[in-house]
Amino acid sequence: KLTNMIMKNYLLTVLTTFCLTVPQACTTPQSPQKKEKEKKEVAIQLYSVRDLINNGGDLNKILKDLADMGYTSVEAANYNDGKFYGKTPQEFKQMVETNGMKVLSSHTSHGLSDKELSSGDFTEALAWWDQCIADHKAAGMKYIVAPWMDVPKTLKDLETYCAYYNEIGKRCKQQGLSFGYHNHAHEFQKVEDKVMYDYMLEHTNPEYVFFQMDLYWVVRGQNSPVDYFNKYPGRFKIFHVKDHREIGQSGMVGFDAIFKNAKTAGVNYLVAEIEGYSMPVEESVEVSLDYLLDAPFVKSSYAK
Repeated sequence: KLTNMIMKNYLLTVLTTFCLTVPQACTTPQSPQKKEKEKKEVAIQLYSVRDLINNGGDLNKILKDLADMGYTSVEAANYNDGKFYGKTPQEFKQMVETNGMKVLSSHTSHGLSDKELSSGDFTEALAWWDQCIADHKAAGMKYIVAPWMDVPKTLKDLETYCAYYNEIGKRCKQQGLSFGYHNHAHEFQKVEDKVMYDYMLEHTNPEYVFFQMDLYWVVRGQNSPVDYFNKYPGRFKIFHVKDHREIGQSGMVGFDAIFKNAKTAGVNYLVAEIEGYSMPVEESVEVSLDYLLDAPFVKSSYAK
């Protein structure tokens, strides 16, 4: 018994000495830590999480989760009756900022009636815009973006819309904001003998109207974003970064070449938009962001 006790004490002493000398050998194995994410300025279009918001999700929690993933700012898509997602401009701004992000931009629009289109008198529509601009300024927005326009029937109608956008952009600029237009694929159709998108670029004043290029829809419209950067340098202040589902998964959008020409485009900000998912929404928006954070060709910031 005495021999056994001496042996036990001896082994205990050896083990204690070993653990003090090589502590990592005596600790419980830890699960591998997640690699720390790169920090880059990437906004998210909140339309990406519409399923969460529309199904009664807590907007405050949704914003916090997006910030925790690494998103740095938001683009709204729900301006209605002077509010954003049911919040006053001031409430919306505070909620976004409290969760560690900034308010960057908003998708909203106000189309012309047939009467306004034929007369070229925008007085009533511009009164709506004056209030809209004031609300966006109160929410801390830098940009207001028109997200859609139908293909006009005639070049005269398209010219009228360009004049309308110039006037909106002028009013935005007077209040310290910028006004832009976001494309889909239909803008690459012809109106009479002119490509709609090219006509808009050529008939809007760069001082008042920028273009938020949706990279995916340009490709789907069978065009090269880089060709447009070279043809109209400096006009594309924001990229809408989108793919068939999660960003970077389809292989159909040449993001590396696009981002290498970002300076020519004139880009200041990136906005991720995920319209379709191949996994739960929360995972989809994080996987999409991680692609941009990991991509060596995406800079940490494009802000001028």
